[in-house]
Amino acid sequence: MIHQYKNNGYNIVLDVNSGSIHVVDDVVYDTLAMMKEDDEDRYGKENFREISRQIIKKYFDENITEEDMRDIFSDLQELENNGTLFAEDVYKDGVIDFKKRQTVVKALCLHIAHDCNLACRYCFAGEGEYQGDRSLMSLEVGKKALDFLVENSGNRRNLEVDFFGGEPLMNFDVVKELVAYGRELEKKKDKHFRFTLTTNGVLLTDEIIEFANREMDNIVLSIDGRKSVHDYMRPFKNGNGSYDLILDKFKKVAESRKQTKYYVRGTFTHHNLDFVKDVLHLADEGFEQISVEPVVADPKESYAIREEDIPEICRGYDELAKEMLKRKKEGRGFHFFHYMIDLSGGPCVYKRLSGCGSGTEYLAVTPWGDLYPCHQFVGEEKFCLGNVDEGIKNPDMRDTFKLCNVYAKEECRNCFAKFYCSGGCAANAYHCHGDINKPYEIGCELQRKRVECAIMLQAADAEDAEKG
Repeated sequence: MIHQYKNNGYNIVLDVNSGSIHVVDDVVYDTLAMMKEDDEDRYGKENFREISRQIIKKYFDENITEEDMRDIFSDLQELENNGTLFAEDVYKDGVIDFKKRQTVVKALCLHIAHDCNLACRYCFAGEGEYQGDRSLMSLEVGKKALDFLVENSGNRRNLEVDFFGGEPLMNFDVVKELVAYGRELEKKKDKHFRFTLTTNGVLLTDEIIEFANREMDNIVLSIDGRKSVHDYMRPFKNGNGSYDLILDKFKKVAESRKQTKYYVRGTFTHHNLDFVKDVLHLADEGFEQISVEPVVADPKESYAIREEDIPEICRGYDELAKEMLKRKKEGRGFHFFHYMIDLSGGPCVYKRLSGCGSGTEYLAVTPWGDLYPCHQFVGEEKFCLGNVDEGIKNPDMRDTFKLCNVYAKEECRNCFAKFYCSGGCAANAYHCHGDINKPYEIGCELQRKRVECAIMLQAADAEDAEKG
């Protein structure tokens, strides 16, 4: 399978199954477009004769000859012989049995606080309550969660723990004690914890920043962009905005971490389809690690992204990619999370096919110790997998998530982006269709555009590198 598209002056050909990227001229681009993927004789005499006739006619002013076309056909056939063009899909026929694959738990999302000091309009957690009572995780439950992670991690040494909420800083003393406990476990069990803190910034202090810089491998800072956008979507419970309180704190975090190992993470909605302005606002404020994502919400909500919004959002992604190229050349570059893909190697085959590992390798833990496939399933009782005291008590549900991969989803099988999005978010699929194997279509469209932009950016980087 190949995917061809034009972006920012580049003719790009993605060989989906091998992951190879080819940047080609117009003649080669149009030649490939005329070849049929299911034609085993695509380089044969008849195809050569017909395609050459059409190309020579179209590019009459450029004096394309049959000899030129023979060279093109020869080069394309060599690429195919090398496995970088029209490569076969070696996974589709069940080469990998996902259900039999032995998995280990690699990461936990600790819901350290089911409570929040903001009232964000789009919050899937309902002001941090997750369809339940406001609650803070106790030190005892937190320790059991870390013990569970170690005991179920097999031979894996590096383990990840995200302190999440609600707002985790509302339970910061327990966060500190759990980090200390984790450091003890590292010595006893020969493990290494990578801790992450996700915060809205309201309670950030110099002391907390110092602690986070010492102990947290990553910090996620929630801010939606421009003051008007942020304050509308992320107000306090009395309706006042939170932007002015958090901005300078977030700048201090970014600067103190030397602009690495953090993200400012925002959400855009139907109300700010010009989200590129929010991304660039954050960049202009000095942030170099930026993630601004489309909201996923009930279509009845006024802020929900709608199908008719897709063209405008896609134009925005193109605009953002071009602006990023411009700023990089000017020495003002920044990273946009959704444009960061690894074309040289990328994740292992299991990750490429099944994604984040929710329900198998990645679990969420509630304040009272229940285990869920991820934070977005918390409160959906049928998805409860067990608890930190007894472990996994619902293996059938775990196996359901094991089988959630790009080949379990009809819509994914022939999608060019399948090895980059790995079938999309299971939670978004469930909340949209009631089925984790039925992809969220709006998310798919936007993901495809982001992949195209990301590949274009890397093509531009490669071109600049060649020019020296």
